[in-house]
Amino acid sequence: MNLEMFLKMQNELLLVGLLLAVLIGEIITSQKSKVKLINVTIIGFALVTLIGFIYQPTQGSIFGGMFRTNALIQLLKNGLNVGVLIILMQSAGWLKESLVPQKKSAEFFMLMFSSVIGLNFMISSGDFLMFYVALELSTLPVAALASYNAYKRQSAEAGIKLILSATLASGLALFGISFLYGATGALYFDDMANLLQMSNLTILGLVFFFAGLSFKVSLVPFHFWTADVYEGSPINVTSYLSVISKGAAVFIMMFILFNVFKAFTSIWQPMLYGVAIATMFVGNLFALRQQNLKRFLAFSSVAQAGFMLLGILNGGVLGATSVVYFVLVYMFSNLGAFGVVQAISHKTGKENMKDYEGLYRTNPLLSLIMMLGLFSLAGIPPVAGFFGKFFLFTAAAGKGYYILVFIAVVNATISLYYYLKVIRAMFLRVSDNPIPYFKNDIFMKLGLASAAAGILVLGLYSPLFEYVQSISNLIFN
Repeated sequence: MNLEMFLKMQNELLLVGLLLAVLIGEIITSQKSKVKLINVTIIGFALVTLIGFIYQPTQGSIFGGMFRTNALIQLLKNGLNVGVLIILMQSAGWLKESLVPQKKSAEFFMLMFSSVIGLNFMISSGDFLMFYVALELSTLPVAALASYNAYKRQSAEAGIKLILSATLASGLALFGISFLYGATGALYFDDMANLLQMSNLTILGLVFFFAGLSFKVSLVPFHFWTADVYEGSPINVTSYLSVISKGAAVFIMMFILFNVFKAFTSIWQPMLYGVAIATMFVGNLFALRQQNLKRFLAFSSVAQAGFMLLGILNGGVLGATSVVYFVLVYMFSNLGAFGVVQAISHKTGKENMKDYEGLYRTNPLLSLIMMLGLFSLAGIPPVAGFFGKFFLFTAAAGKGYYILVFIAVVNATISLYYYLKVIRAMFLRVSDNPIPYFKNDIFMKLGLASAAAGILVLGLYSPLFEYVQSISNLIFN
């Protein structure tokens, strides 16, 4: 294998190198220097992200086709890196004040980087063996991260629920893959796509595989773990699950359905149709009742997953483009909202909607960033979320799913109501005991500013959709 072939795994190799550097840094630095190690690690990850944009690996595959890369996969990896970087910047204060005294800050980075490496291998996988190993690598470290607040019962409970749910999901996915392998004798995506024939065994394999992957995306009825795990986990881990993990899972689900199961469109499209409706309604209706903002954003993310299925139902280039574009927009929108929740929780410990009453009078910038994030999630123009939902609706309508688009518009209206509840609390309500004014550290400011900039830039002016469409044409045509 020459260097050019080896560098197709550029992002994964850089992350492994950074992980090893963190491990060595943890061993050789004194306790007093752990804070500096956090700063160096975040800067190091920023360099990894920058290199991903500067150097683009050539399209191709290695290991006999088990690992593949192309412009669309590289774009998604870079996007996920940007999201993880924002999460790390928003977490810096919590890491320094809470984890350094417990001597657990380096382990946090190593677990998160391990999960990101798994996600990268998962979206680059060219066969089901690589996919499954990467799925496990991306999930197990997050289960440890979910229970990272070891002295809180809710955090330990979140870790247990996540690992049990992930075990069930992995078992279902593996069961489905075994059926498909038994029917075709192949594990490579391209080979299986050519060999699959319609039968009860292969349909059952598709259903089990879809069910297993639906856990990771939080599609109804496989969403039951989401609210409890999101509420019990540290907020930065909740952000990671909601944005990074879900974004990668949606992409690989779309790719496998579009390519491996292209001949089974008549099976999986009606299945996705029903799941999309159930996911949108359950996510939105349960979000209406929530007072804890982490549970509130958990059910919001369930509803957003339902919207993503509209693009997958298109089954073509427009659908793929709209899904990738929406995932990137959703990343900035959700991280903006979660960043504000993390900043306030870290300083005050308050996470309920009622606590946000009068926030604009004491912390106007945080209120504005939260408003931007919620407006984008709701799909209000001119912020980026409006265009994301518009393209998803267009993709579904392009295949004649007019009733589904109408149902999606109804759900978007429902979501607007509960997003405005938070905005009303911040801007219109008055509290006798509002959250006091506080200053954030430089990393938190950069993280919040990056999320806000992403929402505005992608909404007001961005050639991103056209770029995604141009590279999707090369892959899905």
